[in-house]
Amino acid sequence: MTLSQDHKYSHRKKNLWAGILFGLGFVAFIDETIFHQLLHWHKFYDRSTTSAGLISDGLFHAFSWFATVGGLYLVADLMRRRAFWHKMFWGGKLLGGGGFQLYDGTIQHKLMRLHQIRYHVDILPYDLIWNITAVIMIIAGLLLIRSARNDSIRANGGETLAL
Repeated sequence: MTLSQDHKYSHRKKNLWAGILFGLGFVAFIDETIFHQLLHWHKFYDRSTTSAGLISDGLFHAFSWFATVGGLYLVADLMRRRAFWHKMFWGGKLLGGGGFQLYDGTIQHKLMRLHQIRYHVDILPYDLIWNITAVIMIIAGLLLIRSARNDSIRANGGETLAL
């Protein structure tokens, strides 16, 4: 293994967390922008007044940007160190985005009942698409992470590196 490969692989956790934070923030941003602001399907918290819903959307939007900026801060640090690992980052991005979406679709929509995807329609198709998409993202992310780990093992001559 070359010194630059060893250096890159020594930062695998940071690459993974950069992707997870960025993916979580990005999917939250898409959710908030499309479903909350453009389509007006729901607010983050729909069990109160419109004003409370708008405040909850503002807090949700801030959270999504903090996660996105935090992930990009880690990417900038990795780039500066010449340790950015695309495959691990993209695996983390899909895992973080899918994890957020599955959490939103199961915990926030169904268990806590903070909001639904839509109201006054048959919700089942929306729930299925939302949650199946999340599971596909998680699986794809896990496959990319495993592939990146296998690259790391091959580069180390078969020696397993802890993630």
